[in-house]
Amino acid sequence: MMRAPVPETGIPGEHHRRTPPGVTFAVLTLAVGTFTLLQSLVIPVMATIQHDLGTTQAGVTWVLTAYLLSASVATPIMGRLGDLIGKERVFVATLMALAIGSLLAALAPNLAVMIVARVVQGLGGGALPLAFGIIRDEYPAHRVTGAVGSLASLTAVGSGLGLVLAGPIVDALSYRWLFWIPMIMTAGAAVAAHFLIPASPVRSAGRISWRPALLLSGWLVCLLLALSQASSWGWLSPAVLGLTAASAVLAGLWVLSETRATTPLIDMRMMRLRPVWTANLVALLLGVAMYAVFGFLPQLLQTPTGAGYGFGAGITLSGLLLAPQCLVQLPTGILSGNLSARYGGKWFTVLGCAITTLSMVMFAFAHDHVWQILLGCALFGFGMGWVFSAMSGLIVQGVPQEQTGVASGMNANIRTIGGAIGSAVMASVVTAHAGAGGFPEESGYTLGFALLTGALVLATLAGLLIPDLRPKVRAVTTARTSSVNQTETPELALVAGGTLVVDERD
Repeated sequence: MMRAPVPETGIPGEHHRRTPPGVTFAVLTLAVGTFTLLQSLVIPVMATIQHDLGTTQAGVTWVLTAYLLSASVATPIMGRLGDLIGKERVFVATLMALAIGSLLAALAPNLAVMIVARVVQGLGGGALPLAFGIIRDEYPAHRVTGAVGSLASLTAVGSGLGLVLAGPIVDALSYRWLFWIPMIMTAGAAVAAHFLIPASPVRSAGRISWRPALLLSGWLVCLLLALSQASSWGWLSPAVLGLTAASAVLAGLWVLSETRATTPLIDMRMMRLRPVWTANLVALLLGVAMYAVFGFLPQLLQTPTGAGYGFGAGITLSGLLLAPQCLVQLPTGILSGNLSARYGGKWFTVLGCAITTLSMVMFAFAHDHVWQILLGCALFGFGMGWVFSAMSGLIVQGVPQEQTGVASGMNANIRTIGGAIGSAVMASVVTAHAGAGGFPEESGYTLGFALLTGALVLATLAGLLIPDLRPKVRAVTTARTSSVNQTETPELALVAGGTLVVDERD
């Protein structure tokens, strides 16, 4: 059944809302939750995939690397496409790509097909920035920050939940179902999005500038490839140094190309806005810690006790030990999103970074008992819940409405880049020295988590640089004409005469 066309005036609030915001949010939650699950479901079962596909340990790492590279390139491009041709249309397309990639992965007979499947899945990275943009289009201004914060918290919750669910799914079925289940969920979300999410009422003018897109892809691929392979190739190897240098050159050319483009992929003036660059700096440092914890804390838990540390836990038990993170993160994220909408996100970001720092101290120096792991995971989830919701709200508040998708996408992308850096550094430190039975020495984990603690201390300090966007003056609503409509954002704005006002419609 075809949907009735919706008038697209380009003016917020002038389109017919076919579904309540709650229904729209449920569809977005299903889609984003499925995408984030795929980021972590395969991490605990890499050894199983390696054995089943008949590849080496170095080869199977490309199952993660290919996905990371693809998502890093696709995320900002999909966000920009959504701003240009309609967020709902591109959102459905990303979900279809995610479903097709999951189908290919579930059927993959060898490593080559699996890598192709993961590249296709990575196109789903655009789902998150597009979802943020849809919320800003569809929700009343005073509910945008809370809704975005709640959805943002799912990105970390979903990643942690994937570590918990992988073991039971593999034990009951097989690792192939780690792709079948997301495929079914994503296909359902795509159908629901097509019929229930209204067409975008806000569009950007212009077109995709493909030269900046290619340069962006080039420097991201070179950088992430160098970081992901540095532990096996050597940090000072010619290949790593050459890729790093190429990344720096291409990044410089990308910035130059963006500044000269008539319709840039990433507006460099937007990236210089204080709410944007400070939130991106926090995202980079948080990504360093978050992905490294997801990748290496399960390994510590699964290390046999004969190595002098670890718990000898299987995939399922190690997932259960990580469960407190998921249990506290979602409700904390919802609370943080609602409070940030009222009081601003700066201090909730700082608080979340500080709490997450405390959890990392425990992982580094207090990981000998089960209760220490449980407490550390709870603190980790509590801190991430606070900061993810608040930080995403800051991005939405800090940019014009038509740039929500690309700004949110770049923030998510920077977090992914931080994750690649953190994972590569952690791998090099942890595997530097082998102990009993060929397992890494405990000191490697201690030093690695200590370095992650330092990254989170820097994230806390970076949070202090974020501007305070708390509404301090009630809105003064002016009459609308047929051709003028105020943009609904809770930001402070300068009007004639220097008066500070806030559009905060209830």
